[in-house]
Amino acid sequence: MTDEVKERRPKFPPWIRIKVGSGSGKGEVRKILDELHLNTVCSSAGCPNLDECWRRHTATFMILGDECTRNCRFCAVKHSDAPHLPDPDEPANVAEAAVRLNLKYVVVTSVTRDDLPDAGASQFAKTICEIRKRNPKIEVEVLTPDYLGNNLKTVLDAKPVVFNHNIETVERLSCEIRIKADYKRSMEVLSEAVAMSDGTIDVKSGLMVGMGERDEEVKATICDIRKTGASILTIGQYLPPSGSHWTLERYVEPAVFEVWKDFALEIGFKSVASAPLVRSSYHADMLHGSRGN
Repeated sequence: MTDEVKERRPKFPPWIRIKVGSGSGKGEVRKILDELHLNTVCSSAGCPNLDECWRRHTATFMILGDECTRNCRFCAVKHSDAPHLPDPDEPANVAEAAVRLNLKYVVVTSVTRDDLPDAGASQFAKTICEIRKRNPKIEVEVLTPDYLGNNLKTVLDAKPVVFNHNIETVERLSCEIRIKADYKRSMEVLSEAVAMSDGTIDVKSGLMVGMGERDEEVKATICDIRKTGASILTIGQYLPPSGSHWTLERYVEPAVFEVWKDFALEIGFKSVASAPLVRSSYHADMLHGSRGN
């Protein structure tokens, strides 16, 4: 960790312990991803659970390249105003990786591609179809940018088992932190996904805390997400990836995460993961199949 990051991130409290272990799983996953020229949000976004998940032979594939047309102030993914064109072999390569890793549940996310006519929605659909073509038993969850209208329908028509779009933060902070995104538009995406899927696809969202929000704003955001019809929720601790990213304001104690989890379940969410190291794709398979996590 650089001195710059240390200045922005106070010393970890005792309840945050990132698991770093040994074993061949991580190396095997890295080898397959490199051979197939694939990206994962695990490494590109600096996820604290990378070691644990890769040892379990799970990964969240990041399609549409590794350069994002947005530059959100919490995110470690590279920014570019003119990213490379999508790789036409990428959907098949993701499917090949899923088969080689013997995965039963795959999460597919992407950088945001405002430069593409359909924002990359067709690449999501092709990736889902390629995975199903290789192994129809694999379940696919997608974590997408803020698609609207026909672009959203393109993704949903490919029938992922879970559609996820993260709110990321409370409404008051959204315009400062989520560059070019919009809190209300994201809520509309969730509402439209619920309506278009007609109960056949679970809709999910998540947010980070410790960015300057107040506890009552977190509860208000949980309520807003639930009003869209979304049924799965994740809440995790924000950890700034560098000193140039949004400043960490606080570490939230585990007991507070439990309060938010109980509140979310009380108002109707069927599955909730709320803890410091929870991320939107962490143990996604178990969250999809659980009730209350």
